[in-house]
Amino acid sequence: MKLSAAFRHACRTHRCGARQVKLFGPRRSPTTRGEMSVCLPVRETHFTSGGGGGGAGSGSSVQSLSLQKTLSAAHENATREIIQRSRAELASVVKAHPAIKPTLAILQAGEDDRLLEMNKKMAGKVGLNVMQICLPRQCTEEEVLEEVLRLNEDANVHGVFLCLPPSLLSRRILNTIKPEKDVDGVSDLNVGRLVSGALSEGLPSPVAGAVLELLARHDAPLAGKTAVLVGLEGPLKVILQVLLQSDGMEVQTSLWSSDSLQKLIRRADVVVVTGTGSVELLPSWFKPGVTLVNCRSALMPESSASEERRMDAESWAEIDSISAALRMQNVVRSSMSWVENQQYQPWTLRPLKLQPLSPVPSITPTPLGEGKSTVTIGLVQALSAHLKLNSFACLRQPSQGPTFGVKGGAAGGGYAQVIPMEEFNLHLTGDIHAITAANNLVAAAVDARILHEATQSDKALYNRLVPSVNGVRRFSPIQLGRLQRLGINKSDPSTLTPEEVSSFVRLDLDPAKVTWQRVVDTNDRFLRKITVGQANTEKGHSRQTQFDIAVASEIMAILALTDGLADMKSRLGRMVVGSSRSGQPVTADDLGVTGALAVLMKDAIKPTLMQTLEGTPVFVHAGPFANIAHGNSSVLADQLALKLVGKEGYVVTEAGFGADIGMEKFFNIKCRASGLKPDVVVLVATIRALKMHGGGPSVTAGVPLPKEYIDEDLHLVSEGCSNLKKQIEIAHLFGVPVVVALNIFKTDTEAEIDLVCRIAEASGASAAVPCHHWTRGGRGSVELAHAVKEAAAQKSHFRFLYSLQTPIVEKIRTIAQKVYGADDIELSPEAQAKIEYYNQQGFDTLPVCMAKTHLSLSHMPDKKGVPTGFILPIRDVRASIGAGFIYPLVGTMSTMPGLPTRPCFYDIDLDPNTEEITGLF
Repeated sequence: MKLSAAFRHACRTHRCGARQVKLFGPRRSPTTRGEMSVCLPVRETHFTSGGGGGGAGSGSSVQSLSLQKTLSAAHENATREIIQRSRAELASVVKAHPAIKPTLAILQAGEDDRLLEMNKKMAGKVGLNVMQICLPRQCTEEEVLEEVLRLNEDANVHGVFLCLPPSLLSRRILNTIKPEKDVDGVSDLNVGRLVSGALSEGLPSPVAGAVLELLARHDAPLAGKTAVLVGLEGPLKVILQVLLQSDGMEVQTSLWSSDSLQKLIRRADVVVVTGTGSVELLPSWFKPGVTLVNCRSALMPESSASEERRMDAESWAEIDSISAALRMQNVVRSSMSWVENQQYQPWTLRPLKLQPLSPVPSITPTPLGEGKSTVTIGLVQALSAHLKLNSFACLRQPSQGPTFGVKGGAAGGGYAQVIPMEEFNLHLTGDIHAITAANNLVAAAVDARILHEATQSDKALYNRLVPSVNGVRRFSPIQLGRLQRLGINKSDPSTLTPEEVSSFVRLDLDPAKVTWQRVVDTNDRFLRKITVGQANTEKGHSRQTQFDIAVASEIMAILALTDGLADMKSRLGRMVVGSSRSGQPVTADDLGVTGALAVLMKDAIKPTLMQTLEGTPVFVHAGPFANIAHGNSSVLADQLALKLVGKEGYVVTEAGFGADIGMEKFFNIKCRASGLKPDVVVLVATIRALKMHGGGPSVTAGVPLPKEYIDEDLHLVSEGCSNLKKQIEIAHLFGVPVVVALNIFKTDTEAEIDLVCRIAEASGASAAVPCHHWTRGGRGSVELAHAVKEAAAQKSHFRFLYSLQTPIVEKIRTIAQKVYGADDIELSPEAQAKIEYYNQQGFDTLPVCMAKTHLSLSHMPDKKGVPTGFILPIRDVRASIGAGFIYPLVGTMSTMPGLPTRPCFYDIDLDPNTEEITGLF
């Protein structure tokens, strides 16, 4: 098919069976007036009757040539003005959003026709891209439906034009097009919007718009005149009726076969026709000054010669070019609406009404938790349900270790909770189980590979790793990747030399240098050191190893830091499981397990959408501990939440423990991975925690609190505020404003609360706010929400604490001195050797994730307040290459917690009749 000159240079055709897809770029700006207009005359005939009205010869029919020229010029002017207006609107959209490429999709059956060519040319004049999908002439409704559904989901398509025979334009097809892409305005929703008067919410019919545009160019007002619509059916008839009646016209409709057709036309001031009528419209039927409009050429590909004779085509005004221009205007405005919808839009969220009771009938804050999750939930409830601002909370998924151990659940407390709380605290959607399965698959692969390499020859290993299937041997894709890393550029297994075979089949993992551990999501102290391989079947290949808690797995860290499936798969492949005897790192890719890991994790990568007690949204995703990992919810959850709340919305994402651990890692690790920059830090404090840092007695889970934490003690509070001041200073190291949220307990006194707020603000906090969300829900955190909103409006000066180019030792020293307050660090010989090894392997540009106790700013859990004058001991340094950080172990930090004397599981039970869970707090 030959393309018009304006489009030929920009056409690309893709064939998909019988289906062709052609893509056209926008046409250059016209340089002459002739290029701007479409050469289709607009004609109008005025009839005068000399007699009473007989046939064609019973009177003089005089054509007003001067008026015809005037209307033709008006037609051209209308088309030109629509094009110019659309070009200007399109230019403003593209200028503001350079990545957008507004596109009209044309779905046709058979070859191009005049109507289709006109619309393509008009798209070029406006500056739109065109996607032309050519189906066979005898295509079915199902084939059309399939293409429409495909176009609905194509974010690059902003309008769909169906250039199909009437037999394929069923209501089913028309209503399948998304209303915002229905550039002909004929779907039931768009017609309904017009009928109800909500024109601004939908796309108007370009054909009806062209009729109105043409009539609007007449000097005479339309009000009080009579219009007859002949042969119009379906949505177009309804639309024209509504629009003409809204202009004050009386509207009559008629079929071509109607006996009253001549009578209706004799009374008409405006006659609009379409369809194929068998009746010849005689000039004597029309009264003087009548306006005749033919819509057929704007709707049907071709008009028959016999119909042109019946309708005296020279006497009728055609609207095809105006309607084509209005169709392009709809595409432009659809793209404008799409851009606007990407901007901030207040949600129409209907919050759930709380009726707080006193005392609070449900759960209480845990003995050793200070309420970060509770404050997070209370804050988003206040922002969304009370300030009516789009806001999302992003929380970590709780580990079952603490849930059944010491801390209990992590769904919040009182009237600031995530629901359903039981599912939140238990299996949820199984993400942690998927991590456990993936992690332990790697561990099994490591030990199995060590055994098989120790008990088989190179040839036997090669035959098993690259077996002959149906007489054909071939490498799997992941094996080809290993060959490339070895510098072996071969793909035929039969061509490898014996030396290349040996390099390929032998990872030569040193059992003493395996760093990958098995995991389980339970606090089990007796798995901290174990021996594996003691059965006779393992032929004496035993070794000492250990279990970590599941959330300490590197796969959990990867889940929290990845931005998609491709990135996750790449990170999983880079995980280092140990070293070979020659000192080379061995990865999951080398083991050949990466694809299987990605399959196990494919659903875990999706955040889980939950809600608070007040119906505000929460993403729950990932759950790395902050003391032994980076301790933050996922990058994906943050990014999705930010997209959903819009530019003016708020995302409150939780970081584990204090500013010295969770916040420092959020900034130096998570912000580097995501590219996101925080606007404000909400620092959670409690009176009882400050009393502990001020010298109060120890607190033990399950044991009643000492009286110092129940009775007013301003001295302990004042002394403990030194720790709060240090936490604020740590946040300011990163250039982010701080709001202190004082989580109120019923034992706190007004004097203690006022003292903490005064000290916090004097120490540099933008605001310090008492929070009562536990007893009042979001209403109890409205003051905090206002403070956060005000602080977030300030200009942020966010900065990292160190450069990635800084040596590993200096990164560790910077964190120890500036964040923890240490005088210096002390590296064990093992730690020093590991750092040198990582430098050799090129891992020295990774950020640092300190594994340190959360109970003190130092490495000594019993040193409260702001310890000084200490040296931070670095016992070991490990690498999570897939996750993308180096993690030093400070002091005696363990990666497997243990159960206390009285674990939380003593209080957890299930009613077998109601299935109600109790004690899961």
